[in-house]
Amino acid sequence: MIDLTITEALQKLKSGEISAVELTRAYLDRIEKYGKELNCYITVTPERAMADAAASDARYAAGTALPLDGIPIGMKDLFATRGIRTTAASRMLENFVPEYESTVSQKFIDAGTVLLGKTNLDEFAMGTFSKTSYFGAPVNPWQMEKRLTAGGSSGGATSAIASGLAIGGTGTDTGGSIRFPSAITGLVGMKPTYGLCSRWGCVAFASSLDTPGPIARTVDDAALLLSAMAGHDPKDSTSSDKGFNATVPLSPILGDGKTLRVGIIKEFAAVEVSADMKRLFNARIEDLKSIGAEIVEVSIPNILDALAAYYIIAPAEASSNLARYDGMKYGLRIEGEDLIDTYKKTRAAGFGEEVQRRMIVGTAVLSSESYEVYFMQAARVRRMIADSFNKAFEQCDLILCPSGAGTAMPLDSDLTPLEYYALDLFTVAMNLAGIPACSVPCGLAENGLPLGMQVVGKRFDDLKVLQLAKHIEQFAGIDNRPTKVMGK
Repeated sequence: MIDLTITEALQKLKSGEISAVELTRAYLDRIEKYGKELNCYITVTPERAMADAAASDARYAAGTALPLDGIPIGMKDLFATRGIRTTAASRMLENFVPEYESTVSQKFIDAGTVLLGKTNLDEFAMGTFSKTSYFGAPVNPWQMEKRLTAGGSSGGATSAIASGLAIGGTGTDTGGSIRFPSAITGLVGMKPTYGLCSRWGCVAFASSLDTPGPIARTVDDAALLLSAMAGHDPKDSTSSDKGFNATVPLSPILGDGKTLRVGIIKEFAAVEVSADMKRLFNARIEDLKSIGAEIVEVSIPNILDALAAYYIIAPAEASSNLARYDGMKYGLRIEGEDLIDTYKKTRAAGFGEEVQRRMIVGTAVLSSESYEVYFMQAARVRRMIADSFNKAFEQCDLILCPSGAGTAMPLDSDLTPLEYYALDLFTVAMNLAGIPACSVPCGLAENGLPLGMQVVGKRFDDLKVLQLAKHIEQFAGIDNRPTKVMGK
């Protein structure tokens, strides 16, 4: 049962071929068997899952089934879940149990999903390998003996879904944290238009960049999840009044005489990628041309400056957002000699090295001496990048680019912080511009590991992005069934 996609599982649940309890039990059994080895969950919720599943079966029997009734998912441990520990993978919130539900997790409750547990991530979503988690890094299920990264910050979600420890799940994307881990685990990861999905109740990293989105094995599944989680939220001042509602299977955007202008970013041609990435990217371009895509070169002149702008803006916002964790109202508290000493001891003990690094950088660029020189300059670059994308979309309908330079690296790779940051080169610009981008598998490298490429669209062209991604998915044709990925 764990090889089923969400679309397939819904069909079997509706027909009565399987029950939600049977489906959920299969996933819980697999979590019990492989969960510790993969380290993809921080908290597993078997009692809640079985209760959710039983309620789904009752609705199917009564003919009142909800859109995603009985679908077992993992919730990134950044979304507050009422009565269930929500840690942000940090010692600071190790024992925090919220009394409220995030908007996204509530929407999934309202859609009838089954909560299997809270998936692992980089601490406060700050990282690329999920190695900064206080609870240890999740493992990529592809070629497990090599102990490869599942990516970050949503590495727990991608590890769980690729291995069949969840059928789908949620992530957040601040600079590529859905797309990069999805690419190196053979999954579909969608960063929606900023504002399409509410951030309310999601632990904040960088508020102008954080974007909740779905992770799944197929494009159709991602569309179903996004349909459930999108929509206006009056509790989020950045929430859009535009919704998203997809009917699957998604209709083709190319073929049968349909044409589409697809842009390739000129500036990325100078960026070094693996031979496999280059080969597969070019192969998928040729496939799209064969069914009516017109390939045009577009220029985003400042896109190679996006990384520098991002690593000024994101730490600055993180510095502000994480100021609330001082041990006074909730979370970790280390008593000191006085109030200031308590602050110092609590924050020193509660935050990991990478979080401290980013807060220090953020505080520095927000200082009176540096604000105009660094932060405001980064904000200007951000505006220029957004304007460049708008101009590029006058020449094309959608844009394609790699999701990353190569396949998953070993978890013990000895990279400097700057080398980790450089892995975000292909993804951060879309967050700065607030536009939708979907990473979709484009094939397997010579070493047997998956690679992904991105489809990028105009603001609120999320459906078009997914439609083109589905063509790429069909051409790539990789087998990402969990039993195939893990060989068991």
